[in-house]
Amino acid sequence: MKYFLTSSPSVSMDGAINPANGFLDNLKLSLAEPVRALFVTTYPDDAAFSDHCSQCIREAFEQAGLWFESYTLLDRRTAAQVAQLVAESNFIILGGGHVPSQNAFLHELHLKRLLKRFKGVVLGISAGSMNAAHVVYAQPEEPGEAADKEFKRFLPGLGITDVSILPHYYMCKDLKVDGLKVYEEIAMPDSVTSGSRFYVFPDGTYLVGDNGNETIYGEFYLIENGVMRKVANDGQRVGLPFV
Repeated sequence: MKYFLTSSPSVSMDGAINPANGFLDNLKLSLAEPVRALFVTTYPDDAAFSDHCSQCIREAFEQAGLWFESYTLLDRRTAAQVAQLVAESNFIILGGGHVPSQNAFLHELHLKRLLKRFKGVVLGISAGSMNAAHVVYAQPEEPGEAADKEFKRFLPGLGITDVSILPHYYMCKDLKVDGLKVYEEIAMPDSVTSGSRFYVFPDGTYLVGDNGNETIYGEFYLIENGVMRKVANDGQRVGLPFV
């Protein structure tokens, strides 16, 4: 299995595929023909949301010259066929949205077990990239989550990577949740109490994993021991692990 974990593959949330850092070229080279895609939603019971997100990504890829023999949405309507759908696919797209919501659905599907036999390409988008980790950092993002002592900030994930990604850096860098700055007053302190590393990606940055080797393409930042530092600029690539 090869995987591409992105902040967002698009120029905007519903826009054209972002070619930055060679993303589109690298992805096309990794996909086997014919491409049989499976889009995994974040909100399985919200048909309108799932249909919209799935269709936007499909149209963006097709406009970029990537065509599909099949393209199936995995939500509540198709969940009973998950084992068959995974087996028939060679390109699995983990959509974006609310991390804990998607995490719960992934566990309902037993997707971690099913992916152990998967030989294709996995693409993570935002929450999908975050839930790809062994241990998922569910950074508070909705009102009430930062203040809630019972909110679980660390969840079991799909186990595809050890890298914990925080997406959409430039969109989120000035945001607050429950009056707390999402980086300075939430993620940085959490890196200390948990002993974790968080990799902060702007849109256009992505991680590629293949046969145990992982490389980050593009600009990114690292949060560790309560400090945030820039590691790479756009156009650069960094192999993992690094000091």
